[in-house]
Amino acid sequence: MHSNSDKATGFGAIIVAAGKGLRAGQPFPKQFSQWKGQPVLRHSASALAEAGAYPIVVAIPEGADEIASEALSGISGVVLITGGPTRQDSVRLALEAMQQHQPANVLIHDAARPDLPQDVIMRLLVALKTSPGAIPVLPVVDSMIRADNGLMAGDAKRDELRRVQTPQAFRYDAILAAHRAWQGETNAGDDAQVFRAAGHDVALVDGDERLKKLTFAEDFMEQQSPFPPIRVGNGFDVHRLADGEELWLCGIKLEHDKGLAGHSDADVGLHAVVDAILGACAQGDIGDHFPPSDPQWKGAPSSRFVEHAVKVAAEAGWRIGNVDLTLICEAPKIGPHRENMRAKLADLLGIGVDCVSVKATTTEQLGFTGRGEGIAAQASATLVAG
Repeated sequence: MHSNSDKATGFGAIIVAAGKGLRAGQPFPKQFSQWKGQPVLRHSASALAEAGAYPIVVAIPEGADEIASEALSGISGVVLITGGPTRQDSVRLALEAMQQHQPANVLIHDAARPDLPQDVIMRLLVALKTSPGAIPVLPVVDSMIRADNGLMAGDAKRDELRRVQTPQAFRYDAILAAHRAWQGETNAGDDAQVFRAAGHDVALVDGDERLKKLTFAEDFMEQQSPFPPIRVGNGFDVHRLADGEELWLCGIKLEHDKGLAGHSDADVGLHAVVDAILGACAQGDIGDHFPPSDPQWKGAPSSRFVEHAVKVAAEAGWRIGNVDLTLICEAPKIGPHRENMRAKLADLLGIGVDCVSVKATTTEQLGFTGRGEGIAAQASATLVAG
């Protein structure tokens, strides 16, 4: 719990997460995509909460309340607002929303910088004891030049230059007044520029290379994650053959004297694929997501299960690489239907047919499949990051 005195003397935080993040090549805006096992946005929000920030106002895209709430679930003090058309607009809206809390200081951070060290936060807060604003910076290590129309126009003194990071720290009342006083288009590169335009000094503290901004797809592929960029899962399923049932295999209805019995349409091939995908991204199995005890799944097409598994994988930061399926039965003959099955599976998975394999084998009339009592299926799925 935070008392009123805590709020008056403590610090709040703003996370700017209202952009679309299209350059990152992720299935969602990059702030909601997975990075090191969690949504990008959650990393910095957790770090700020750990440091004692209250409240944490997060500016998000319009209509993103549900995905943002899920990404930030369990983090105390979070307040969601809809951001504006520019970063500067989003920050001002967040500052206005924070006014009822009246923190002494505020840290303003970009969600695209998820790896936020506690040491940087502490350096910024210490700097605010003697300065109205402070920002983390890093030295420029490469030689610098000035360019003009594609030509070198002269040198630049790199010892006078710094790379600027976030969070940027300010006394709350001063940065709010600076944003309110801004004239013209709201296109300032960062809040330090807004602050200086209002006549305030900005102190510099040491930043950290860990605060690298995630911008391109490569930034997600190169993450130092405990998980490899490829996952493999296996699935196995069996359904019995029964009179009076339809026979569905890989989303294709086959003519046969018997069909597969089960709570859904009993498509044993698709069920094995679903389990392989869920297994690869460690999200349980088909029974967890579609329990046979739930009447809504009675007779349901298994294509819905596959589409759900693909969505679950995408939300966890994975896409389907390839699927290899083996159907085990004496009859019907799978060969005549193989290409249609591959095409249907490829469509459901959102991948090319050349990434889908469907094979068939028998058990030489041994066991329940050999006696024609049922059909079994075994599948392997490869998931790739991003």
